[in-house]
Amino acid sequence: MCGIAGGTRLTSLNSLTDNQLINMLGRIKHRGPDESGIYSSNDVALGSVRLSIIDIESGQQPLSNSNQNIWITFNGEIFNYIELREELQQKGYRFKTQSDTEVIVVLYEEYGINFISKLNGQFAIAIWDKRTKELLLIRDRVGIRPLFYIQKNNELYFASEIKGLLEHPDIEANISPQSLSQIFTFWTCLRPNTIFKDIYELPPGHYMIFSKSQIKIKAYWELDFPKENNYANLSFEEAIGNFTEILADAVKIRLRADVPVAAYLSGGIDSTVTTSLIREVAPEMLQTFSVGFMDKEYDETEYQNLASDYYSTKHTGIKINSADIAEIFPEVVWHSETPILRTSPAPMYLLSKKVRDSNIKVVITGEGADEMLAGYNIFKESKIRRFWANQPGSKIRPLLLKKLYPYISQISEANSAFLKFFFGYKLTETDSPIYSHILRWNNGNQIKKYFSKDLINELNGYSPIEDVISQIGKKIDGYDHLAKAQWLETNIFMSGYLLSSQGDRMAMANSVEGRYPFLDYRLIEFCNSLEPDFKLKGLDEKYLLKKMAKGRIPDKILNRPKQAYRAPIQNSFAGTKAPPYINELFDIHNIKNSGLFDSKKSIDLFKKIQSDTISSETENMALTALLSTGLIVQQFQNKGRFENNNILKNCRIIKD
Repeated sequence: MCGIAGGTRLTSLNSLTDNQLINMLGRIKHRGPDESGIYSSNDVALGSVRLSIIDIESGQQPLSNSNQNIWITFNGEIFNYIELREELQQKGYRFKTQSDTEVIVVLYEEYGINFISKLNGQFAIAIWDKRTKELLLIRDRVGIRPLFYIQKNNELYFASEIKGLLEHPDIEANISPQSLSQIFTFWTCLRPNTIFKDIYELPPGHYMIFSKSQIKIKAYWELDFPKENNYANLSFEEAIGNFTEILADAVKIRLRADVPVAAYLSGGIDSTVTTSLIREVAPEMLQTFSVGFMDKEYDETEYQNLASDYYSTKHTGIKINSADIAEIFPEVVWHSETPILRTSPAPMYLLSKKVRDSNIKVVITGEGADEMLAGYNIFKESKIRRFWANQPGSKIRPLLLKKLYPYISQISEANSAFLKFFFGYKLTETDSPIYSHILRWNNGNQIKKYFSKDLINELNGYSPIEDVISQIGKKIDGYDHLAKAQWLETNIFMSGYLLSSQGDRMAMANSVEGRYPFLDYRLIEFCNSLEPDFKLKGLDEKYLLKKMAKGRIPDKILNRPKQAYRAPIQNSFAGTKAPPYINELFDIHNIKNSGLFDSKKSIDLFKKIQSDTISSETENMALTALLSTGLIVQQFQNKGRFENNNILKNCRIIKD
């Protein structure tokens, strides 16, 4: 695992100096603190900061093929590199290292761009082909590893994180109004946009070819589902068997490392199942970590300890309080590099810090199961709303929604009239391709009332929801209702928010690599092929996984009520013990200077949350959004974070 950065020099030798690249790499040193290296020629500069996990002794980057006409810098892991290496050796290739990085170079040499389909892993890859003078950028299928770029002065620069790009003197961070509107709707930007103008991310499952004559971006893999009633011809028992076989192998190959591998235990089914599979493959590796909360409303420690005891793991648990979240929140935003609407990334940051303090570099986690097997409430909510839409005047049907949110008192204790008001938005528009998500996105829209008049004028009526509908086009026509919802959740929310702000960024901030067996592309394609009842049977989510897990994990965990992962907001940011930066960000002068928000409405919200005993979910989301956006402006646009003191020592420079 690494951080990568670099750029072309095709039009000017002064476009990217070695010292500038060293600064870019220094800024993302947290992604790879073990060593660093640069390949530098008249045409290109490639750099890497390395977190050594596979082939620690000889896997340094950048690395070339034997002829030194193909160079690579690479962030990630190729889990099937052993099998690919054997395939290439049978073709006569010889290797100088034991690394997965060299396997990629040789695969490209043998197969050209088509080599990507052979990779099973999580990766952001930059390849320089001296023969064609082309820079090739590649991102993994679902966007586990990040890759950002900017085209400037006819050159292309790239980096694993935006803050790396911003070390180049010609690159600035200016907030994009449209991107901000998208984030306040979807919790993330619509790719390839980022929160900053002219800075883009390479979409998941895509590659880019950049040369003097062209810039080409193309998909090599896309999330796909069968047309309705054209599902895999499997019985439920056969599906369980195939699913178990693929998942077990996905776990097995993700244990490949030359350093210890641990696992996260959330207390839910997903992480408990992965832990059970690790125990079968490598019981000696069974070290687990979990995060709990002092606030009982959010805490799952009971189930985490139950799983740890059941599998006799070497377990480390931490408990955090609201003050911990508030204290670390600026650091969380700095690493997220985007406004966030929840505090949920903060506990993940603190957990990964504990993992790193325990000298662990790699953790296996359960992310992806909810997307692949319809585990989220949004899937059940959509199903209930469709049922309700058949009789929109019913007072009984909306009451089903109370069962989904027992942890939100405003919903679980609500009457039919409130539920109709809250959940009835565009209830009967069941033909809409975004029906499953329109309610969530509309609720997110409510925080846009805090936008300033200047920002509203600049947006000029722009609608993120209309934008996403136009981008979807006919891509999901013919899918069943659940598949449409899964497509939206995976393509927009999972890679844009979950795998970024809660995944890669929080782990790599502490030099920890997360691995996700449920996001093995073989498992994704298999789950997508199944009929919807195998995933969501009635209102029983992750039905296939639960049946597979019966007898494998404790019944108390298997049968527990679904509890969404959440973290405190109001108790973190309101009160006399709140850190000073919060009052500073809600100072009227700072709000006006940003030009993004209405100062009166913003301050009124802050005062209300400080004075009220209980704030609504929407108010808490708005407060987090305003705070995090203010921090983004302060840290990036105004360059007020801190100086780049991460000077790379002993950076290996290969001159060509």
